[in-house]
Amino acid sequence: MTPEALIMLVASILLVWGGLVAACVNLFRRPDRSVGDDAPPVINPH
Repeated sequence: MTPEALIMLVASILLVWGGLVAACVNLFRRPDRSVGDDAPPVINPH
């Protein structure tokens, strides 16, 4: 492989994995609280 191809390969890998890491960090910092909004309320029979 040519050096230009290796540079592009590394850049694209960093872009994809960096986006994944950024998305995970964003999700852990601000979790989606609207997931359970559609669930019916739980009624305690006791």
